[in-house]
Amino acid sequence: MSAVRRYAWPGALAGLFVVALILRLVGHKTGLPYVYNADENAHFVPRAIGMFGHGWNPDYFINPPAFTYVLHVLFALKWGTDPAEVGGAFAADPTDAFALARAASAFLGAVAVPLTAIAAARLFEDKRIGLIAGALLAVAFLPVHYSHFALNDAPTMAPLALALIGVAGIYRTGRTREYVLAGAGLGLAIATKYQAGIVVVTIVAAAFATPVVHNRLKGLAFAFAPMLLAFLIANPYALLDRHQFVEDLRKQTSTAAGSEGGGKLGLANSSGFVYYLKTFTWGFGWVPTLLALGGMGALIARHRRLALVLAPAPILLFLYFGNNSRFFARWMLPMYPILAMLAAYAIVTVATRFKPRVLIPALAALALLQPLVFSVHNDVVLAREDTRMVARQWMQQHIEIGTKIVMEPIAPDQWAQDAGRPLFGEPPFGTGSGNRWNKFATSRSCFFDGKLREGGGECPVVKLEDYERTLRPEIIRSYVDGEFCWLVSGSTQSGRAFADPEEAPWALDYYKALRDPKIATEVFHVSPYGDRGKVPFSFDYSFNYYPLAYDRPGPEITIYRLHGGKCA
Repeated sequence: MSAVRRYAWPGALAGLFVVALILRLVGHKTGLPYVYNADENAHFVPRAIGMFGHGWNPDYFINPPAFTYVLHVLFALKWGTDPAEVGGAFAADPTDAFALARAASAFLGAVAVPLTAIAAARLFEDKRIGLIAGALLAVAFLPVHYSHFALNDAPTMAPLALALIGVAGIYRTGRTREYVLAGAGLGLAIATKYQAGIVVVTIVAAAFATPVVHNRLKGLAFAFAPMLLAFLIANPYALLDRHQFVEDLRKQTSTAAGSEGGGKLGLANSSGFVYYLKTFTWGFGWVPTLLALGGMGALIARHRRLALVLAPAPILLFLYFGNNSRFFARWMLPMYPILAMLAAYAIVTVATRFKPRVLIPALAALALLQPLVFSVHNDVVLAREDTRMVARQWMQQHIEIGTKIVMEPIAPDQWAQDAGRPLFGEPPFGTGSGNRWNKFATSRSCFFDGKLREGGGECPVVKLEDYERTLRPEIIRSYVDGEFCWLVSGSTQSGRAFADPEEAPWALDYYKALRDPKIATEVFHVSPYGDRGKVPFSFDYSFNYYPLAYDRPGPEITIYRLHGGKCA
């Protein structure tokens, strides 16, 4: 019996990890070989590949490079270090690179689950709280979804949860080694995603809130020194290339705040505070969110020292991002381990007052139900063929190679190219032999005075989210004159204009003109929703596949055949 008890806790932690990993791996190859997430396509994997050609300096700090370094090492283990060999393998087929990177993201996202369970069990001195906290993080929709992609959001939670284990140790023992653990974990987390740095207030709060008598300032010194060291080990060029680091950090801060270029087209919410409160109800779950709030309130009423440890970080991050003009649900992911701990504490506290043997599993099951159902559904959706691939297959069958098409920025450039051809650097009008179709560069606007400028002039670069602002009915005639007789439209672009019509009024007339049979004919349409309705555009529900209406990933796609002139 003692042996069973001895192995019960490690076995429970291992079980949590396995469940979390399965939820994060099913569907992790979604969309490949094409990468439809713009951030995933632009940042970590390409930069990890690029390091084989120019060394370890990322020359880019808008996102910190720790996860990029992890991927670089994994790619070196897989392909070696020869730049030509690695670059050739990636150019021929990026599937292996992105699948490996996504698996790494899933693994690190899953590792955060048992680490969070350990942190909660240590802090509250109750393994039941730890088990429930780990289970909540294992199935929560937003951590599960973003663990499917080669982004730094999910990987950040592993070192952050490690830091929380140290925080729990600081509060319970005040030992120096706990300060070192908390600082080192947080340093790695910050080197993975900057906003994890808010947890520094948790370390400071634990040092001064703990009832254990010890030298608190000395302890904090032993936390901050390893934190700085761990950060520099995982991001050495923050010091070696200080100017670029400071400049990119400034750009990231101003971009997040919306001070450069304003908010994104299609962000209909005017209040970030309301937005983030809503995202918790689906990203974390209605019941878990209410329990987390209740747990915070219970700590304030009954254990103010613990409330001082756990409450400030999520509140401060919520206030900071809520006050910005650009907001995305995943920016709050570093707080999910703390929210899981608060919700688990609430469950055990409520149940203990009545019938803990019955109520603890009952309340835990209730809290886990919504996130588990939607996470499993999301896995099923991601495992199916993307609408953009369905559309591409139709185009392969019905549109000749070399035909000029106009495609809204709903897929990367390589989507319009044959497999095994060059993936990057094609000219705006795609005349290279690597193209299946000569695609009009949809990330640029070449519309001047009613004419589509080919060849001679420079096209002004337009941000992807501003593309709808460049549209107007007259541009269709320019497409026809340029012999671009096929047009591919997707709801992840058109939806921005319909969600924010005052910002792109001419775009609505543009889409209305496309429905005019004298101007264009709809020849193909594919929907991700099946027969179960339609999801209005939002930057969350149009990309995260949370609504149960989704049958497959991707936007609604409509292909038009333009009429008149050279397209007759």
